[in-house]
Amino acid sequence: MPIRVLIADDNRPFRRGVRLRLESTAHIAVVGEAGTGTDAVAAALAERPDVVLMDLEMPGMNGIDATRAVVAASEGEIRVIAVTSHGEDHLVRRALAAGASGYLLKTHDSSQLVEAIRAAHRGDALVSSRVTRSLLAEVAQRRVTDDDRARLASLSPSEIRVVQLLSTGVTSNEQVAAELVLSVNTVRTHIHSAFKKIGVTDRTQLALWGVRLGVELDSRL
Repeated sequence: MPIRVLIADDNRPFRRGVRLRLESTAHIAVVGEAGTGTDAVAAALAERPDVVLMDLEMPGMNGIDATRAVVAASEGEIRVIAVTSHGEDHLVRRALAAGASGYLLKTHDSSQLVEAIRAAHRGDALVSSRVTRSLLAEVAQRRVTDDDRARLASLSPSEIRVVQLLSTGVTSNEQVAAELVLSVNTVRTHIHSAFKKIGVTDRTQLALWGVRLGVELDSRL
């Protein structure tokens, strides 16, 4: 079955260009387009795509609010990739907090876009390297709190090893499984258990939490 994609952007030529690129890619099908945040939410709930490419700066309901609405209404089954012309830190933070599974700049080429769609569909996350460097630098400077330490103490040794790998840039379940000599299903179980214990909703947030814990995370291994 192809990965079903919805394109949400108020720039019609941009939507057309993305559609043409994706329609020439194997195993990806574009199931609809939307030009506003409100229309994006309605189309996502009607078409039930696997992945939504969501522009963050649309008229009316913005892409961040639309992302939050789609993720909440679908209970996380529909994955959203935030796509924008800008990589400002505050937009990245807000998009990820709203539930976005990835963050790409519009300047990325089609191969990176396809990679992000496939990553989101399999439950991974892809964030622009330029955005990642800025975000990680900020996160690394934040203080570790007593709440963080309590959450860390609640993780099993296997969950800690998974979080550590995610925080070093390993993105796919298959890579984590190979590194830890575990099955992919076991890795998924550890990741979702860590989500609940840490209080995050996706792999990017979990990886950033691991970056902030840094040495304290390593000391538990």
